[in-house]
This record gives sequence, C-alpha cells and structure tokens, in this order.
Amino acid sequence: MSEQQNILIIGAGLCGSLLALRLGQRGYNVTVMEKRPDLRKTDISAGRSINLAFSDRGNKAMKLTGIEDKVKALCIPMNGRMLHDRLGNTMMSNYSGRDYEFINSISRQDLNSLLLDEAEKHENVSIHFNKKCKSVDFEQTTALFKDYLTEDEFIEDADIIIATDGAGSILRKSYYLGKKFLFSFSQEYLTHGYKELSILPTETGDYKTFKNALHIWPRGDFMVIALPNLDGSFTVTLFLSYDDGEYNFKNLTTPEIVTEFFQKEFPDALELMPHLTKEFFENPTAPLGTVKCAPWYYKGNTLLMGDSAHAIVPFYGQGMNASFEDVVEFDKVLDQNLENWEAIFSTYEKNRKKDTDAIADLAVDNFHEMKDHVGQAIFQEKRKIEMALEENFPNDYSSKYSLVTFNEHIGYREAMLRGRAQDKAILNMLADNVIHVDGDLEDILNKVKKETEAILEDDRIAGLK
Repeated sequence: MSEQQNILIIGAGLCGSLLALRLGQRGYNVTVMEKRPDLRKTDISAGRSINLAFSDRGNKAMKLTGIEDKVKALCIPMNGRMLHDRLGNTMMSNYSGRDYEFINSISRQDLNSLLLDEAEKHENVSIHFNKKCKSVDFEQTTALFKDYLTEDEFIEDADIIIATDGAGSILRKSYYLGKKFLFSFSQEYLTHGYKELSILPTETGDYKTFKNALHIWPRGDFMVIALPNLDGSFTVTLFLSYDDGEYNFKNLTTPEIVTEFFQKEFPDALELMPHLTKEFFENPTAPLGTVKCAPWYYKGNTLLMGDSAHAIVPFYGQGMNASFEDVVEFDKVLDQNLENWEAIFSTYEKNRKKDTDAIADLAVDNFHEMKDHVGQAIFQEKRKIEMALEENFPNDYSSKYSLVTFNEHIGYREAMLRGRAQDKAILNMLADNVIHVDGDLEDILNKVKKETEAILEDDRIAGLK
C-alpha cells in the first residue's frame, strides 16, 4: 500500500507505540491519539501492572525495529519460579532445562517510554496525549475525540484507523453498537481479581529476596507473585477471589484482617512488606478478564490490534508478548504487497486469530496451574522429567511452557496442541507407573514421544486439530 497514506492509531500503550514505530519506519504518515497524559512526564500506573514478563515472542518485535539492545538494558532475567510454602521454605523450578532460555521482568513505564521515544524520532509520526476517543465512524473512517485539557471535541479522519486502545476499546464498542455487520464479541471474567503491592529494597538498595526469579506463593485457590524491578524492589500481586473462601476481597476490610491473612498464608512475604496494609487499602482491586471477538476489521477502513482484539489474563506472561507479535505478523502481511487494506486486514486476521484464541485459553489454564498444581507432587515430578529431557535432549524435547514461551517460530495454537498432548502423556504415564522420575531418560523420551503422537492423532480424528 502507498506509504503516503495517513494512518490513525488510537492508543499509545505498548502495542500502539510499537505499531507507530514500525509503521513510521516503513514510511507511513502516522498520527497517534492517547487519552492518558504522557507517561514520560507523569506517573499514570493507577494500579496497572508495574512490570511485565518479556520473552522471545515479544523480542521478535524488538529485533524487527532494531531496538533489541536498548530493551535488553531494561530487563532483569528470571530463570524460573521460586515457590514459597507456608513455612517459608523455597524451591526453585526453572522455566527450561536449557540454561539460555529464561523470561525477563521489565518495567511497563520504562518500555513504553522507550517505544514512544523511538517512534517520535520519525518525522512522519506524531503522538498526542490527553485526547480521549469517544466514538469511531468505521464507515467514514473518522474518529471523534475530546481534548481533556481544553475540553474541545474534534474529528480526525484518516485512510485507515487501527485501534490499540486495550480491553475497553472504543472501536470495538463502535463495532458492537453500530450493528452494521455481523460482529461476535465475548468477555469472560475470572472469579478472582488482583491487587498490586510491593516489596521495597533494603536501605542500601539491595533486593530483600532472590533477584532472578518470578516468586510464587501458591495456595490452591489464591496466590501471590512477585517480580523484580531494577531499583531493588519487587512488584507483588495478590490474586484472590472476590467472594469465595475464608479470605476474599469482600471480607478483607480492616488492616487487622489483612495482616492476619498474610501472617497465616504468606508469613515470609509479610516480613518483607512493612507497608502492606497501607498499600492494600490505597491500591485498587482490578478484574481479570478475557476478550474474544470477530471480525477484527471493517472493510479496508478500521482494524483492532492487541488487547482491543484479544485481551487475556496475565498468567502465561504473554499479554504484552502477544500484542508485540501482532505487530510482527501484521508487518509480514504488509510485505506481501496485497492489493488493498481489506485484503491486508483479512489475511492478518486469518493468520493470527487462531493463535490469539489459543494463548487466551492457555492463560486461563496457567492460572489454575500456578495457584494450585505447582504445589502438587505429581506436577513437580512431571516438571523434573521435563527439565531433565530438555537438558539432556535439547533438540528433541520442549515442554508446553517452552513451546509457548521460547519457540517463537511456531504459533500459539500449535504450541498449545502439542504441549497439552505432552502434558497428558507424561501425567498419564506417571499415574500408571509406566515412567518414573529416576528412570532411563532416553526410554522416557521415546515413550513420551510415542504417546504424544497417539494423543495428537486422536485429537485429529476428533477434529480438535
């Protein structure tokens, strides 16, 4: 498509700023409208995740735009999950048997700021803040905005509009309310919400607990996790039911009850959090939901991308990475030189939607795994076997987690189908005493491969693949 065309991007978060950077590099005239103030000049976290898990799929986009080294400088490697029991005992469970495979903790604000800086280096990219999108006319390719500072309303038109405005997307809402075409939309919430807390650094700026891990306190129906920050602190997140269980967000109403809850369930974390109750009542409780919809586009006029098309819960650490991968996949379609924007949008959605649906389902699965399964003996045996297989046969075996997180050359759906089949194969054979943790690894590998292929074939026959 002609690079002289004008592209309007709604939303300057992680996906929108990366998309603006890439389209700017390709020579398009890009205008970005963002409802929030410029995060480089003010703190606007407002209870959103302060840091995120950055991994290989997201890094593809950094390579594509030539900023990989700049992003790497913002990262803290996390080699695995550090599991904490109620007595304060810990166990490190690496993410992979290959020591070069790990995920990274990265500051949302630092990464978003870098992407905005890089996008604005291009004269053909302009980014405007405090501009709230109120509605989109997807037939006329125009959008109505309100300037928060002047309170004036104005209309922006463009050759195409791409919405990267998150789970509450105004464009998606316009699709739904417009009733001009068949638009499917679903939004499902978990029964749990989350609250951001923190572990501050020591007086000398050091970390109070092990730096290079994603810490998890799994407790069956709820959990706490902690990710490291560059300043020596940890961002702590409590995932808890709104109404169920002995303790829930509805009945944690006083500092005494909150302290009692943490003393009972997370005593070693409580020791590191002297400001727990203050943060607990100051920070919001936020919901956890999944958004799926179709189609993502209207003719050749408008397109949804990132969370606006496929918001997911955070339990695979892939929300940001999936949105970044969207930009990579969209860029591949642009390289095909298709005849018009409608062909580009259609091809992009056809290539991409099956994978974003898959990672949405995997993220919900991993919620149950993290809060419960990781503490079960049979799951820990499965992980030991998988780690040993990855370490000893690095070219022949990858766990489901590795397939999703480190094998960025395959799609999420393929990773999900093979990974689930492998999990089923190993767990079934452990339960039936066909394999054992201390068994011959080559024999285990052959049995796992054979059983996995049998399960995949059954899935194919059943029409699941």
